[in-house]
Amino acid sequence: MPMNSKAQKIRKSLSKNTKKGFRGYPVATIAFYGPTDKVATKVVASIVPNEDAGAGEMQKWYSEADVRQDEDILTEIKDFIATHGARSVAMPERIIGCPHEEGIDYPEGEDCPTCPFWKSRDRWTGDRIH
Repeated sequence: MPMNSKAQKIRKSLSKNTKKGFRGYPVATIAFYGPTDKVATKVVASIVPNEDAGAGEMQKWYSEADVRQDEDILTEIKDFIATHGARSVAMPERIIGCPHEEGIDYPEGEDCPTCPFWKSRDRWTGDRIH
């Protein structure tokens, strides 16, 4: 499904903000998750308010289609960042793992039974771990 021009523009704007590097706190983090490394069905945005804090405010969005191509979701993410006054944005360009949550959707310490693609994979590179 090709990305519409408005969604593409918002995604480009978010990517551009990440390339500016650290510009101070609060920092917005954006992470994409999916059953494979091809389609992101979940995105999580959070705000790190200061150097000594972990993630504070957090919001999650889900879609059957790719959230990276959803104009409404991307707009909500942009609004979330603006509402919290984020000065910096961190967002890996790749999908970094399964959309299901360990200890919530499946038992702690096990692999997700729904997303076998991620079994024995490094979430940051997508490479197989032996």
